[in-house]
Amino acid sequence: MLSPADSLAPEWLVVPDDANDLVPAVWPSSARRDVDGALTIAGLSATGLARTFGTPLLVLDEDEVRSRARAFRLAFDAAAGENGTTAQVYYAGKAFLCTTVARWVVDEGLRVDVCTGGELEVALAAGVAPASIGFHGNNKSTAELERAVEVGVGSIIVDSAIEIERLAAITARTDAVQRVFVRVISGVHAETHDFLATAHEDQKFGFPLAEAEAAVARIREIRGLEFAGLHCHIGSQIFGVAGFRESASRVLELHASLLEGGPVPQLNLGGGFGIAYTRVDDPTPIETLAGEIVAAVAEGCAARGIEIPALSFEPGRAIVGTAGVTIYEVGTTKDVELESGAVRRYISVDGGMSDNARPALYGAQFSARLASRSGIGAPQLSRVVGKHCESGDIVVDHEYLPDDLVPGDLLAVPATGAYCASLASNYNHVPRPPIVAVRDGRAQIIVRGETIADVLARDAGIDPASADDIDIER
Repeated sequence: MLSPADSLAPEWLVVPDDANDLVPAVWPSSARRDVDGALTIAGLSATGLARTFGTPLLVLDEDEVRSRARAFRLAFDAAAGENGTTAQVYYAGKAFLCTTVARWVVDEGLRVDVCTGGELEVALAAGVAPASIGFHGNNKSTAELERAVEVGVGSIIVDSAIEIERLAAITARTDAVQRVFVRVISGVHAETHDFLATAHEDQKFGFPLAEAEAAVARIREIRGLEFAGLHCHIGSQIFGVAGFRESASRVLELHASLLEGGPVPQLNLGGGFGIAYTRVDDPTPIETLAGEIVAAVAEGCAARGIEIPALSFEPGRAIVGTAGVTIYEVGTTKDVELESGAVRRYISVDGGMSDNARPALYGAQFSARLASRSGIGAPQLSRVVGKHCESGDIVVDHEYLPDDLVPGDLLAVPATGAYCASLASNYNHVPRPPIVAVRDGRAQIIVRGETIADVLARDAGIDPASADDIDIER
């Protein structure tokens, strides 16, 4: 019989037989418990990592990132070869980008996809060949476009008619030739939160299918632009291939009609492949994704009597997400009696929405496990919350954790490799945590953690005497 607290749990959350278990799909493949019950990643214990680097701490398993990047490349290479074409895989840097990770994915044969001038500079600083970079964004500034053309990025994914004209002016002035894709809205809705779905009509990205032909015609008129093909992205955290199949079918209709006016060399179907955040999530295997999506494109081309184009894909979360584990220290615990008579346990940790904004942004669900030891208590329905002055500062909404968890214990939240660091902030003037890469029992800081001094360094009022008045042009 369920306890009153259990009645607060969502239907998908089951009481685990062991509240210390590590669900394989959610954690890096190197995650284990040592003889003392502490969580280890790549042979390093959570307790040792926390003592060395402090908490909160984002730990990134290098082998996990590399193996997933390699798996995507091999799977799409194989699927493309079986269907008479080629495939390129871009790492979607918005998931998480630093110079070290950029080098890892390039080592594994991937290209890099960026969506701001800042991300472009990180990729360049990492030594990524500009020709292997794709540049996204719905509002690329003239300065960003000038920089992209200057360094010779391999492709710019244009998102609006205004952007086409900006590029026309830049290439005319510099006598450059820039390769571009046209991003289109297929109208296929990803089965995710509205903020994650990027292929419905009422949103900021891309050209509606009905307007894309005119955009391509304009590009073909401009001497400095080379039309490379169409791009479509239907959203994020998607399981299954039905949405990709339908989207590909719709975009191929446009692709076929554009062939009447000239070549359409490539088709980029984006990414958005999901990962497991909880024990009930069932992500589609990489080989299945690649095989079925490429086969759907081949079938669609055969039905229209056209040659299958070269293909491109942009997984980000699915490469880096599961590789990340965030380690926190428990500060307080509190049992709150609700009006129904149920009691909810709140477990407060020393981070929160400043290092993981996803639950607050769109209700993302995560898992958690006691990391400094194995618990001996019974599973207790708990809510893990952060230290920020917001009631919505929830790290893990619903989880069963041992009821003997106490302040000072370490708690680990898996699947935080994607978007957590990318979305991190200094809310409440909390410094952003360090990011440490682990491999074969060794640890290396790849992004330095901030200090309070770093946060204060931007405050010009600390030394008012050194702040000069600035004359503003009228």
